[in-house]
Amino acid sequence: MSENQAKTNAMQQCSCQCGHVQFEVVGAPRLRMLCHCTICQQFNQASHADILVYKSKNIKTPSDEFVTFKTYKAPPNVQRGSCVKCGQAAIEVFNFPLMPKLTMVPQGMFADGADLPVPAAHMFYEKRVADVDDDLPKHNGFLKSQLAFFKFLWFKR
Repeated sequence: MSENQAKTNAMQQCSCQCGHVQFEVVGAPRLRMLCHCTICQQFNQASHADILVYKSKNIKTPSDEFVTFKTYKAPPNVQRGSCVKCGQAAIEVFNFPLMPKLTMVPQGMFADGADLPVPAAHMFYEKRVADVDDDLPKHNGFLKSQLAFFKFLWFKR
């Protein structure tokens, strides 16, 4: 089996800091990105979100017994779930008409040392709390950030 095939079939355990929310992801993420939008800042209680995007079929979403889901903006295309005990951002479910269902997992849900890809880009960079000194592309504005997200999602492999 090649290294790429092994990553495609690899299973990783995800857990919040208190251990109440636990789930597994199977395979490599479609994308890893850093989002600076104000919703991600609020949801993640941080200056930005560091998320990995998977096809929803690769993740068994935790039940409402473990996660409280909230919509931050209409239409409710993204349901964001936090641990009911510790409040850590745990999982985000993206459901957009005519698109495959996607699930986003914050990097903090993976064990330290997990084999994760490097981020592809910064999104909504104009909303940043502080400048970031790296070589990643930095996309500003709703339209440019959304277009970049879908471009990376579908055409970068």
